[in-house]
Amino acid sequence: MQPHPPLYITFHYCLPSFHLPMASMKPPSKSHLSHLFLGFSILCFLCFNAVSAQTPIFACDIASNPALAGFGFCNTSLDDDSRVKDLVQRLTLEEKVGFLVNTAGAVSRLGIPSYQWWSEALHGVSNNGPGTKFTSLVPGATSFPQVLLTAASCNTSLFQAIGKVVSTEARAMHNVGLAGLTFWSPNINIFRDPRWGRGQETPGEDPHLASQYAIMYVRGLQDAGNSDKLKVAACCKHYTAYDLDNWNGFKRYTFNAQVTQQDMEDTFQPPFKSCVTDGNVASVMCSYNQVNGKPTCADPDLLAGVVRGSWKLKGYIVSDCDSVDVLYKDQHYTKTPEDAAAITVSAGLDLDCGSFLGQHTVAAVKAGKLAENKVDNAISNNFAVLMRLGFFDGDPKQLPFGKLGPKDVCTPENQELARDAARQGIVLLKNNKGTLPLSTETIKSLAIIGPNANASFTMIGNYEGIPCKYTTPLQGLSAVISSSVYQSGCQNVACSSNSLQLDSAKKAAAGADATILIVGEDQSIEREELDRVSLLLPGEQTTLITEVAKVAKGPVILVIMSGGGYDISFAKSNDQIPSILWVGYPGEAGGAAIADIVFGYHNPSGKLPMTWYPQSYADKVPMTDMRMRPDPATGYPGRTYRFYTGETIYKFGDGLSYTTFNHHLVQAPKLVYLPLEDGHACYSQRCKSVDLAGSRCEKLAFDIHVRVENSGEMAGAHTVFLFTTPPAVHNSPNMHLLGFEKVSLRPKAMGNVVFRVDVCKDLSVSDEDGNRKVPLGSHLLHVGDLKHSLSIRV
Repeated sequence: MQPHPPLYITFHYCLPSFHLPMASMKPPSKSHLSHLFLGFSILCFLCFNAVSAQTPIFACDIASNPALAGFGFCNTSLDDDSRVKDLVQRLTLEEKVGFLVNTAGAVSRLGIPSYQWWSEALHGVSNNGPGTKFTSLVPGATSFPQVLLTAASCNTSLFQAIGKVVSTEARAMHNVGLAGLTFWSPNINIFRDPRWGRGQETPGEDPHLASQYAIMYVRGLQDAGNSDKLKVAACCKHYTAYDLDNWNGFKRYTFNAQVTQQDMEDTFQPPFKSCVTDGNVASVMCSYNQVNGKPTCADPDLLAGVVRGSWKLKGYIVSDCDSVDVLYKDQHYTKTPEDAAAITVSAGLDLDCGSFLGQHTVAAVKAGKLAENKVDNAISNNFAVLMRLGFFDGDPKQLPFGKLGPKDVCTPENQELARDAARQGIVLLKNNKGTLPLSTETIKSLAIIGPNANASFTMIGNYEGIPCKYTTPLQGLSAVISSSVYQSGCQNVACSSNSLQLDSAKKAAAGADATILIVGEDQSIEREELDRVSLLLPGEQTTLITEVAKVAKGPVILVIMSGGGYDISFAKSNDQIPSILWVGYPGEAGGAAIADIVFGYHNPSGKLPMTWYPQSYADKVPMTDMRMRPDPATGYPGRTYRFYTGETIYKFGDGLSYTTFNHHLVQAPKLVYLPLEDGHACYSQRCKSVDLAGSRCEKLAFDIHVRVENSGEMAGAHTVFLFTTPPAVHNSPNMHLLGFEKVSLRPKAMGNVVFRVDVCKDLSVSDEDGNRKVPLGSHLLHVGDLKHSLSIRV
């Protein structure tokens, strides 16, 4: 093992992104596609030859127009509410409606320019939305791993650190007129079904992990500290129960998700609730689909009732792009476009990604279908966020973050964080006889084989920007072992039989000291608008892997690059394939990170954020069945590790290390008494659970102390998971994640982890009607292989 990772020769790319469909819109027409490709060479030219910085978009430019100083909304000494009220009362109805759409209208008489709300920052500043563009001034931005791989790091401080870098680069671009201030990220939907094409964008299948990711990434993006001001405005999407795009004829535009109140409460809603209540996010995006017969963007219970009412959103609610148009034209939910405008704004929608509300809201008001004060409320929410961003405070270069510029984008520190994020997320799934890490003392030649072995664009996943640079797997591995032979094995990831190049791949493996097989998928297999139908590796990839492994001279390392799990049981059970890595879509520095893991410059610590199911699951379970819980009567197996009852290939939380970690339970209570209100029925009769409304558990909490020991010979990081198995009441989960903490330890060193357990929040379950209740009886706590019984009594 070498003490330091190698340096990598990398190449800067400046190519326009044509990953389609962009953002959350319907696929473009063929004519649109032809125009895009016709302009390809023009865009490439502009990328390298764009002229100097542009003026950033902002209102209240008093320096250029002193008359604006007389407007209350430009007076920074007033509170935001007063400024917003002053602005709204100066607008005509037609002007107000212009602020209900993402391409907001300009009001020159008030010194307000047009503003583009739609920018994206899923895992780096992206040019998928029209609000952001790259030029020669800023030709690219740091491209971090796709979200699912970052979530696999189980490192909340990393989630926040990435968000801070992304917002710094976003503000830097805004200051030179290349980006907006409102970014529609992150995607925090639950990865409910392994076939979902957008699962790659999410933090995985567990509500607690997704919630923690949402909170910390949003805090990083908004970077407000204790201030009410925002660095950029984040947006948690897609609300809610949205996790089907296009599967066997079912499309997101017309899909009606039938969801029980129990599943809503304990699976689909928690990440959004946490994002609003704990992350203080500036926006929530409602989704295309219906939930129990109502379009989410037209449901007053979900929007005004829950998001703004119960959760107290301080910000705006935006539609997924063209959602209002979709509920009228595709779902036929209303008879007229004016009705669609009225029902969505009345339900609590503030901003339409699209033009529908701009076209039909005035008519809805004049027809008496929508009160004008509802429009006032909507645009007030939008303006309030822009106030917090400083949009109405004059030149942003004179404001906090005003000194940021192109020098702050793609810095060496930012790019190193992208590499480290990939290393932290990569999951070691199999490592027989300690095959990994490979040693440069014994490995003098490599065969690097597979359709993703020289991947560049594939590594950054969807909702991508233009990265600062790429380090492909071939570049990363060849930088360590210069004597490397590369064979793609297949022309592409589809790996059809007529594109299989087996003989050359086998020859390379037979002559090398070690073989690295890098397979998986890309956006042609899974993406927005495209769900998978199979859990098997595409085309002839299984044949390629198996046949190469048979003839390989040295150890074979299988690397899966994908946004979801696969049935790779053939490789898991094959002794000729001693090691398997899942690397997700690892971002711009993915090749360097893979080499760091393979050669032991970094000890893997990633944990799977989703269950890997067998192909039989996809054969039997339709994506359209939204039930989380199993149904023994029909053989329905349930979903995710929390409820699934069938066989797995790999489990949520799986992930090996090059060292060994032991857990010791230092302190945990065995009995907790739950205080109740005087005269509570459960004092006089036997209860299986207690409704939170009738208990006094709000301030009831305790600590669990765990000691972790690195008993091996290599330094490494380790995630300590705290799970609970509740009493078997209300169809409760098999297991439920209460907390996780990542610790780094030197060889033979020990560390302590303390979990704070809130009885109301952490040990309650949802009953069949969606009400939270604390089960009485024995709760079984799990930490690694340790189990501890905790009894809750009244």
